[in-house]
Amino acid sequence: MDDNKIPLLVVVGPTASGKTAIAVELAKLYNGEVISADSMQIYKGLNIATAKPTAEEMQGIPHHLIDFLDPGEPFSVADYVGLASQKIREVRERGHMPIICGGTGLYVSSLIDNVIFDDTGSDPAIRARLENEAKEKGVHQLWLKLNEVDPETAEKVHENNIPRVIRALEVYEITGVKLSQHKLNSRREASPYKTCIIGLTAEDRQFIYDRINKRVDIMVDNGMVEECRAVFEKGGLDTAAQAIGYKELIPYFEGKASLDECIEHIKLSTRHYAKRQLTWFRRVADISWLKIDNFDDLKKIIENVQNIVAKSEIM
Repeated sequence: MDDNKIPLLVVVGPTASGKTAIAVELAKLYNGEVISADSMQIYKGLNIATAKPTAEEMQGIPHHLIDFLDPGEPFSVADYVGLASQKIREVRERGHMPIICGGTGLYVSSLIDNVIFDDTGSDPAIRARLENEAKEKGVHQLWLKLNEVDPETAEKVHENNIPRVIRALEVYEITGVKLSQHKLNSRREASPYKTCIIGLTAEDRQFIYDRINKRVDIMVDNGMVEECRAVFEKGGLDTAAQAIGYKELIPYFEGKASLDECIEHIKLSTRHYAKRQLTWFRRVADISWLKIDNFDDLKKIIENVQNIVAKSEIM
């Protein structure tokens, strides 16, 4: 291994797979600090809906890039890579092990691949026109438009992820070059990290789905509906509306659906999201996968993770 490279532990996997608990245990073992890779936990508020780790779950381990940005503030993957890279350096300078933990695949891949983002700028007029187009013609039509000019990006972006669809179209209109090509052009520098990537999955997909359903019920019991209602009543928080759990409750707040219907929709959306997360991470090279349903408890999972870390020789 290149001794000049920064060692980096990475814990990824679908929602409700237990990433936080494992990252905290690894931090205890390897004198580490956790750096989040979650595109919704960056925002203040919506603590329950985005499953931010509680102080009890953190167990005194420092966690970074959580709960620091006002909802509605723009934040791109380039912003994430810049901030996360800075945090990794700071953690390392303290003599600690940086541990990336999260399920936002684009954040993780862009960070560990050291993607250098071209400054393509932005055009508020183009963005406003595309936003109006999405409202008038529907998000699917806007996604189809992206699929025509940049099928590679369209394949990776869900049509309901309106900000990313709009950004890809905006980049194409400004530069005449597809966003997917920009990303290819940007992979110019070798990664500064030597990574050990732990991927959490399950032999039986239903195991993850059952955990998701149970966690949503717990979130509701812990006050998620009231938390989301408070955000809804403030209004104008478009970014927060992308969070699963928030947007599915809007019909309930508007009196258009029952609470039970909306909670079932949250569970369904979360299961679909978990499936997309697993699909993304399967494309990432050099992941060591752990099937969490093959273990009785966290201790046995951690023992297996330690074996993986030892074989990786990142220390």
